[in-house]
Amino acid sequence: MRSYDEYCAIAKSLDVVGDRWTLLIVRELALRGGCRYTDLRNGLPGIATNLLADRLRELEQAGLVAREDAPPPIATTLFHLTPRGQELRPVLDDLFRWGLPLMTEQKPDDAVRSHWLAGALEVMLTDHSPEQPPVALEVRTGDQPITVEAADGDVRIRLSAAENPDLTLSGDPQPILGLLFGLRDLEAAQTAGVTYEGDPAVLERIRGSFPSLSAADYTPRVSLPS
Repeated sequence: MRSYDEYCAIAKSLDVVGDRWTLLIVRELALRGGCRYTDLRNGLPGIATNLLADRLRELEQAGLVAREDAPPPIATTLFHLTPRGQELRPVLDDLFRWGLPLMTEQKPDDAVRSHWLAGALEVMLTDHSPEQPPVALEVRTGDQPITVEAADGDVRIRLSAAENPDLTLSGDPQPILGLLFGLRDLEAAQTAGVTYEGDPAVLERIRGSFPSLSAADYTPRVSLPS
């Protein structure tokens, strides 16, 4: 691991987590909890096996990641964040917020994992009507369904199908995110291939926003209309 050799907290932080893939390994463990090596490989498409092993070893040496032998029936090594590693979760949440405007464009070869999208939804969606009865939204995109539940002012996200969703959205992740964050209306989302079943009023209940963007900020290459 190379060092910036600077007596600066930011530089010293980057000495630990600034190498390529390192912070994404932390993302996987923060979003998913304890992971097998194969789980990490699946959540990090494109990483070489030897590089993943090197990064995990460096994170262990830095005290951010620990490994343990899981009991049967798993009976394999699990990697998890230490308390020091868990202190990076607010950093990840801030990166979700800062980076979401960059997701107005999706390249054809961009990999998609539902737990990445769930992480973004968790920090960006708000229960705008906490006095109303609970509602559940099921999002069918990526590799797993995502359930969004709003109740008593809180929004909870889980990776599973909803038992009795009030609204179900199906389609590609980019137009669905645009709809959930108010950058597309329902008609525009449908034009982009999104289908729905249930009560569209649920969208107003939990809709998030891009506070740093407005329609005037869009450039021609951005594909989400206001």
